[in-house]
Parts: sequence; C-alpha cells; structure tokens
Amino acid sequence: MSGYTDTELSSIITAARADVSTLRRRLDKHKDSKHPEPSLTPNSAQATSRDKAAPSSVASRTAAAEQVFVTRNDLYPMLLLMISLTGWNLEVIKELPAEHRIIDERAVEVTLLKRRRGAGRWHQTAIWEIGPPGRELHTPGGLYLLLHRLMEPARRTLKSPSFWAIWDHTANSRESQCFNPFAAALNAQLRWTSWVAKHNLESGTSRHGDEQQKDQSQPPLQLTANRLKTSIDVRRTRQLGGHLPSAARSNTTAVLFRNYLSGDQTTIDWAKGLISETFTEVEQAAYDAHTRALHSNSGRNQLQITPINAPTPTRSRDRQSSAAWNNCEDHEHHPLTGRRCSASFLDCFHCGNCIITPDHLPRLLSLLDAFEARRIALSEEDWWNKYGPAWIAIRHDVLPKFTEAEVAAAFEDRPSDSLLDLVEPSWEHP
Repeated sequence: MSGYTDTELSSIITAARADVSTLRRRLDKHKDSKHPEPSLTPNSAQATSRDKAAPSSVASRTAAAEQVFVTRNDLYPMLLLMISLTGWNLEVIKELPAEHRIIDERAVEVTLLKRRRGAGRWHQTAIWEIGPPGRELHTPGGLYLLLHRLMEPARRTLKSPSFWAIWDHTANSRESQCFNPFAAALNAQLRWTSWVAKHNLESGTSRHGDEQQKDQSQPPLQLTANRLKTSIDVRRTRQLGGHLPSAARSNTTAVLFRNYLSGDQTTIDWAKGLISETFTEVEQAAYDAHTRALHSNSGRNQLQITPINAPTPTRSRDRQSSAAWNNCEDHEHHPLTGRRCSASFLDCFHCGNCIITPDHLPRLLSLLDAFEARRIALSEEDWWNKYGPAWIAIRHDVLPKFTEAEVAAAFEDRPSDSLLDLVEPSWEHP
C-alpha cells in the first residue's frame, strides 16, 4: 500500500502532536503542584486505581490514575509521533530502551533492537537531535526524553524497567497495574480506529497537488503504522530529491525501496526520472567522446557512409581492406599516427578511415544485439566503458544515414553471429 497524501500525513502528525502536548500538560499540572492531593501522588494513585474495595468505578479509578500515569489511550499518539520523527518502524519503536546517553545536551544516543525474534536480534545505535527547549514535539531526541520523563512514575513501579510503562485498568490480574504493554507481545492489541474516530480523520484527499477534494461523506482514514512509516520515507526521499541512498536512514536502500517505497507512484516516478536522466547523461557523454575521437582521427565529425549504388573513389577502393563490420580506407596508415593500425576493431567506428556500406548493415545490427547480451553480464559502468562508444556510433552515426526500410530489411537479414567473440581475447569475455 502506498503512503498517505501530504494532507493526510499532516492531519495525522498534527493530531498526534496535539494529544502528546495535552498529555504533557495533564501530567505536569499535578507534578508541579506545590500541594498535590494525596490521591494524585504515584503511590496513592496506584493504590486507589487497584483498590477493589474502594467505592469507585472503573471511570473514577482511571481518572485518578490519569493524573499521574500515562494510560493505554495515550499510547497511540506517542507511537505515531515517534514513528513520524524518527523514521523507524513500529516494531523498533515498541522496543525502545530506557537506557540512553545524552551527548553535550544536543543529542541522545540509544541502542535500538531492530528485530526481537530469531537468532540475529540486530542492534543499531541511533543518535537523535534533542533540539531547543519547547521544541520537544518536533525533534526525535526531544520527544524520546519527554516521553521517558512522562512515563517515569509508572516505570518506578516495574520490576524490570523499560522505556514503555503505562497504567491500564484491564490489567486487574497483575500485581501492579503499571506495566510495559509490549513486554509479552509486540502487538499489545492496539486498535487505531478509536483514535482516528476521536480526531475525525478522513481519507480521500487528492494526490495531485494534495488539494483536499471533499465529498459530503468521506470514509475514515485507514491508519496503519507501516503506511505511516512509508509516508515518512516518501517525504524524506522527496526532500532529498529522490536520492534513495541518502534517504535510507533506518533501512538499507534495497530494503527501503522493497518494503516501503516500491508501491508509491511518486517514488516510482522519481526513480524513472532519475534513471532516464542518468541514461541520457551517460549516452551524451559517450557520444561526445566518440565525436572527439572521430574528429581527432580524421578532422571530421561523421563516419564515411557509402549509400547504395554510390561509386567508391578509385583511390580509396584500391587501398581498402575489409574488417569485421566495415571497410578500412587505409589500414597501413592510421590517420592519427601515420603508422599501421593496431587499434581494436571496435575502435574503427571512431576512425576517419572507416567506411560503412549497406552490405555491412545486417552484421552491424547483429553486433547491437551482441552488445545488449553483454549488458546482462557486466555492470553498467563496465559495459559503457567497453561497448558504449561503439554502440553510440552505430546508433547515432550509422543507422540515421539509412532509411527505415533499409534498416528493417537489414534487420531481417542479420546473421546470428556478430563476430564479436572473434575480435576480443577470450579472457575479456564476460
């Protein structure tokens, strides 16, 4: 599934940031009070929230706990905002450690567990910017430290300290109602639909310019953590001009594209455009190199193409010799050195002595086929260095001199053997 539109993504992040801001005010209000009520201290709230004999309903016990502890409902915006600011997927965010190191009050260093299951249990160190005071909801390090502080009252009651520590009224069978919701299972029975309904988040916005096109009835936004992660990756990739290696922050380039960006049309368009631009630049560079070589070897910028039925000059005909895919006007005297030619047959296409007639056209087309077959076995860089200049010469300097009918007829008559293997040493074969 592709990511969200810019409008949808903005609505998700805005709602999550607003909820976390409300959570901070709620907990800090009673923490900063000079004369806190007895029921609003961590110990008293914990006791009240689990005291079955107390004349209080679930709602009242929850209300008491909410003044001191982070609750299950607070998890949703916290998780969403952490994904949005860090760029890591939900599985990693759920495994955040409580242990961390602050670097010069500028960044926080944490060791992430990338995969809980299996023998790998890969770890990776992440360094997140803290940012200035008051911007905790906009930087990954600032948010991490803020959430760490807000969950500290619940964390102090845990036997095994963890980053995530919440109170939940459904944990009646536990010794303590404060616990790590992701300790037993990573799913933690999260349900995103209630949070979406709370903020009235709707889908159906336009992907062209992200102008919101509202109908009278819009379906609720289908919120998933993976789709949010995809959206963050798309936005980051777009900000970096579509350069996937630079955008790969929490994954390798291959994993980033395969698991998150391969279905996003915007990323596909960027990739196609990047490939097209790169191919054009490489092709133009090869053509320029061919033109310079031809000019230096003959003083002209085009090969000698002899049309059908055109007479060949007597001087040239007397000194001509046949090569694999062309005739050579004077093999004994190279235009550049004046000596006997010792260049590769593939270099003939950049030489002023090269003469191409219609009889050569079928085998030249066969040679193009051989070039394409070599492309599978070589890297793009090696292929362009080895065969690119000759490929460019045939495509741009030879074929345009013939009519479409002549090229089509030669294509039907092209031999199966291009002779490319015969002009290359065996150790050069890919």
